Amino acid sequence: MLTIPVEMKVKISTNEKFHAITVLEPNFTANMTAALHDLCEPFLNQEVKNLLLNLKDIQKLDSAAADGLLELRNLFYSKQASFVLCELQPHLKKYFEQNEQFEILQIAPTQSEASDIIYMEEIEREFTD
Repeated sequence: MLTIPVEMKVKISTNEKFHAITVLEPNFTANMTAALHDLCEPFLNQEVKNLLLNLKDIQKLDSAAADGLLELRNLFYSKQASFVLCELQPHLKKYFEQNEQFEILQIAPTQSEASDIIYMEEIEREFTD
């Protein structure tokens, strides 16, 4: 079986507490979620494990991709790392709310608020360790 890698345009930046990935695509499909998983999973083996995913450019998201984001979120939280989405278009935010995934996914309106969530979760983990 031949595996064809999915091309996905992203911008990655890192600070002392998290990696910020901005997806620079208008459509987000299940194949892209798999590519995102492959991109993000190695962060869990680094000192900085937390991930902020900025989806400001995403106009269309299929249900399999939404499920893939939830799986990725669960992977990060199982490894004691944060996974926060931010800057979703209103119709995508509504989609997650209607499918009862909004609270589970940790969605913030802005990248600044998403980073605040990550910092707060880091503090919580320090107190529980």
